[in-house]
Amino acid sequence: MGLALGCLQVEQSTVAIREVFGKYEDVLEPGCHCVPWFMGRQIAGYLSLRVQQLDVRCETKTKDNVFVTVVASVQYRALAEKAVDAFYRLTNTREQIQAYVFDVIRATVPKMGLDSSFEQKNEIAKAVEEELEKAMSAYGYEIVQTLIVDIEPDEHVKKAMNEINAAARFRMAASEKAEAEKILHIKRAEGDAESKYLAGLGIARQRQAIVDGLRDSVLAFAENVPGTSSKDVMDMVLVTQYFDTLKEIGASSKSNSVFVPHGPGVVKDISSQVRDGLLHGNVARP
Repeated sequence: MGLALGCLQVEQSTVAIREVFGKYEDVLEPGCHCVPWFMGRQIAGYLSLRVQQLDVRCETKTKDNVFVTVVASVQYRALAEKAVDAFYRLTNTREQIQAYVFDVIRATVPKMGLDSSFEQKNEIAKAVEEELEKAMSAYGYEIVQTLIVDIEPDEHVKKAMNEINAAARFRMAASEKAEAEKILHIKRAEGDAESKYLAGLGIARQRQAIVDGLRDSVLAFAENVPGTSSKDVMDMVLVTQYFDTLKEIGASSKSNSVFVPHGPGVVKDISSQVRDGLLHGNVARP
């Protein structure tokens, strides 16, 4: 009904292009407008002023001869003050933008290695945006923002990169494990050395206590039994220890060696034999 009466409504964030007998006449802003069709006036089309997004997938090669697929997202919009250029000068805006994106990416990425292309995504996006802004401004479009959202190497390349990374981590883990084992062996050796040192101190103190006890016993016996010398007392102590030792050896079923020499025909020299046996035992003891 509105068109029949020559009235037209233009939506918000949209402009309409009005022509008279096929020739451009005016840009209609959002609102209600009079377009008397019987006078040759008509609407040639509408132009959206909203921000639009175009995703472009571009396959190219890096400096180290690795094929990658670069995914770029271009956000753009038509300018109201240049609506005539945006409507009449381009047939397909999206294909035009895509062509510029292909050109810039295939001129920029081949100068970078694979690792550098991942690290310098912002530089690639900046180069694409600058080139698009310079080219599309003449056609009434503004480039709002350009993003490099993904760089996808070939599947075989990604698999090889993952294997290299895994091998490096395995090598690091093996090195850390070897270092841990080294520290463990060192600590175990230090603990063993400390244990032996403390055991030696204990043996030395034990022997010192035995010597002190024997000395006190000899002195006490000499004082209480007149006419005995220290040598007589020492011989008696050695003979007593000798028989105690034989008793312990006989009582133990697991004993298989005796360090003290013994002979029935030399009982009269038993003290010297006991003394020699004790010396042999001290030498053999670890």
